[in-house]
Amino acid sequence: MAKNTIIETTDDLDGSKNAQEVSFAFNGTQYTIDLGKKNLAAFEKALRPYIEAAAKVSKGPVRKRRSSQSLESGSNLKAIREWAREAGIEVSERGRIPNAIREQYDAAHKR
Repeated sequence: MAKNTIIETTDDLDGSKNAQEVSFAFNGTQYTIDLGKKNLAAFEKALRPYIEAAAKVSKGPVRKRRSSQSLESGSNLKAIREWAREAGIEVSERGRIPNAIREQYDAAHKR
């Protein structure tokens, strides 16, 4: 015995046949809805001015590249700290060196 299974997608609003699934997001929530030709056209028309004014957002997180500053050797950090102390700039013995101090060091050393 043979069986045929027919899947028919209908419009979620008016029940019309031959609908297609439409995905969209609003305020961080993803939605899907099945829309026929008439309701799909109305949906697209309603969203068009907002889509044209909006900025596209890339999919997935963007990986940050490590800056060259974060990859500097410990000896360079030591040199920056020594220079800062000699210049009368307060700098901690450990931890991150503020960018303002790094920029001053670079300017003084013509980097």
